[in-house]
Parts: sequence; structure tokens; C-alpha cells
Amino acid sequence: MTRGSVGEVARLFLKLGFIGFGGPAAHIALMREETVRRRRWLDDQEFLDMLGAASIIPGPSSTELGIYLGLRRAGFWGLLAAGACFIGPALLIVLGLAWLYVRYGQAPGGQEALYGIKPVVVAIILQALWALGRTAVKGPPFGVLGLAAAAAYLGGANPVAVLAACSVLVMLGERLWRDSRHDGSAAEGRPRQQLFFVPGPAVLAGAAAGAGKASLGALFLVFLKIGSIVFGSGYVLLVFLRGELVTGPGWLTDQQLLDAVAVGQFTPGPVFTTATFIGYLVAGLPGALVSTAGVFLPAFVLIPVIDRVLEQVKTSPWVRGALDGINLAALGLMAGVSLQLGRAAISDPLTLAIGVAATAAAFSGRINPAWLILGGAAIGLAKLALP
Repeated sequence: MTRGSVGEVARLFLKLGFIGFGGPAAHIALMREETVRRRRWLDDQEFLDMLGAASIIPGPSSTELGIYLGLRRAGFWGLLAAGACFIGPALLIVLGLAWLYVRYGQAPGGQEALYGIKPVVVAIILQALWALGRTAVKGPPFGVLGLAAAAAYLGGANPVAVLAACSVLVMLGERLWRDSRHDGSAAEGRPRQQLFFVPGPAVLAGAAAGAGKASLGALFLVFLKIGSIVFGSGYVLLVFLRGELVTGPGWLTDQQLLDAVAVGQFTPGPVFTTATFIGYLVAGLPGALVSTAGVFLPAFVLIPVIDRVLEQVKTSPWVRGALDGINLAALGLMAGVSLQLGRAAISDPLTLAIGVAATAAAFSGRINPAWLILGGAAIGLAKLALP
């Protein structure tokens, strides 16, 4: 990727922080549209490699991808700018909603405002899948494996298991194909592969387990642990949060937890800002800030680590094959998520019409996705205003 300025990174991710509705798959699609197609900071293969790297570490994958893009574009300060600007808008919005929740004792009714946005988000994801798929699917076997990854996810398979299986299958398959064409002498001069270990989750788990009351330190450790070990969507996050906050110390009720996850889902930006809402409920503004810092801190630490490791080893045929498999699995998971989102988004003839129009506009490439999202929101709000 060519180098750029911190300012352009900050402006882009601040924009994405405000329009990034729809969860990780939608965020990835928007990032690809802005950085690959519109700004041409990198090509689709580079984007896929960065997406694959972000997918194999714990934490919020789309936020980690944004941080990675910022790192590659503008170095350390770009990393900080991308992460802070992408998280910042959601942090402020969720803080406002948490204040209303505490003051009035009920979850804000923001779900209705997404009526027109959801079909647009699905359209944007479909366009990104099509564009990235042309790079990731390097032949019929890749296509079959990508479809199998989507089917496995929809069938209830663990996303981490899907990533691992595709990684191993493509790595071995490409190795066998190379061996069938060469006598093996190409192994000479191959760079030495390195294994790496990121310490922390076991230690963090033990530290957080000892937290018996909702002190700021205990909150920070709980969310630092979650940010260090959780893979997957907001629904996977729900499972971990319940064990850490409801059935364990009893800081929240089940209804409060569900409301917190709902707020993370229907606000723009990272779903992990659920932590902001929970922190506010438990310990006010300081609790919101330390919870947010804890859940996102691992992403800022792990991305530079994995970037350095990948730069050293991805020229290895084994690593290249593994990364190709991870890229393919990540697209398969995106496809599965888009189908789930589509089922929820297309609920009547109007949402179907919005989805079809948005898909045509997205594939034409002539309209910025931000305008599509704003248009969908306007239609949704207009419908709600009608008697």
C-alpha cells in the first residue's frame, strides 16, 4: 500500500464511523469500497490479505481491519487515527443512549429507524462479495470451498473452526498441486517460517475471575479479557457477556444485557461498543470509558504484531496457501451473514424494492454508499412518520 497522511485516514474513518450500520460484514464492504475502489490505496488482493489477518485474531474483526488499513497507510499514528475515528462516533452515540436508558428506564426504540437502512446494507455487502470473490476464488475448487464455508456457518459451525478448516485445506491443496508440477527443488531458499504466540488470555481470565465487585479495575479486566479471546459476531459476544456479567458477579440483569447488545447492533460503528453501554450502566461515565478501552485495546496491540509476522513469513508457500484459505473462509462467512441479514431486512414489498434499487445502484458504482445509506434512512423515517 502507498503511504499517505494521518489526516486522510482520520477523515475516512470518521465518515465510516457515522455511516457504518449493519455490523462487521457491512463495515468490511464499506472499507473495501472506500480504500480499494474509490481511493485506490491498495488492490483487492492486499485488502483480502489484511482481512484474512484480521480474521485470525480475537476481537472485532472490522475494527481490526480498519486499524490495519490505518497502520499500512500512515504508520503508527494512522493506526491510532483509524481506530479512534471509527470507534469515536459509536462511543458518543451509545453514551447518549445509555444516559437515556438510565434516566427513563427503557431501551431506546432505535430499531425502527433502521427499516430502510437494512436492505441497503445487504446490497452493499453483496457488491463487495462479488468484487472480492473475483480475486479470492482462483478456480472451481475455491468456489466450492467458499460455498461450503457459507453453508457450514449457516448450519451452526463455529466461525473460527470454518477459518481453520479452509486454511488447512487450501494450504495442503496448493502444496499438493505444486508438488505435482515440480520436483520439490523449489524448497531451497525458502524463508524460515516463524511461529508466534500472543500471551495474555489465560492470565487475563484468571485476573478477571477474581473481580468480585463493579470497580473500574474489575470492569477493565473483564472487558480486556473479552476483547482478547472473543471471536465472532455480536451474538457470540452475548454468550461471553452473560457469563461474565449476569451469571457471575450479577452486575446486570438478562434484560439489561439484551438491551445493551441491541444498542450495539442498531448504532453505527463497531458492535463491541456494547461494552460502552454496559460500563455506563454499571459505573457511569468512568465505567463506560474503561470498559470501552478494555474491549478495544487488544485490537490496537495485536494488529502491529500480526502485521510484522505476516510480512516476514507470507512469502512462504505454506503461509500463502493458509492465507488464501482464510481469505476464502472470511468471504464465505460474509456471505452467510449477508443471507441472515437479508432475511431480517426484507420484510415487505417496500423493503424488497429498496433492496433491489440499492443493489442496482451499488453494482453500477456511480453512487457513493454513504448516499445509499442516507437514502434508505430517509425512506424508513418517512414511512414511520406516515399514519
